[in-house]
Amino acid sequence: MGKVYEALCELARRTSTSFSELRADSTLRGDPEPAAGDGLIYRLRHWPTMPASHRTADVLRLLSLMSNRPVNRNWMVNHTRVAPERLDRLLERLVADGSLEVIDSSRFEATPPAHPQR
Repeated sequence: MGKVYEALCELARRTSTSFSELRADSTLRGDPEPAAGDGLIYRLRHWPTMPASHRTADVLRLLSLMSNRPVNRNWMVNHTRVAPERLDRLLERLVADGSLEVIDSSRFEATPPAHPQR
């Protein structure tokens, strides 16, 4: 019973908040100090009405992901094929439209990822 309890406690500790993982993501990899605004996390509130020029597969894929989980700009730049300048314009448009929830991750405590005991 002790090992099961320890495993559940460890799982609960690791999954307490996904925001802290997003906040710590760049610092754990040894990336340089984040730029202003990199501590922001974005989550889609509702599907936006987009002009045809913005409805590309890359943008739609990103919007779909953002409707399922929050992501930060650093993650978007590193894991999508949307150019950083275009990404910034898209985020500005979504914020102005009210389609995007912006969360300041500095409110959440950064926790290092758990390493399983061997």
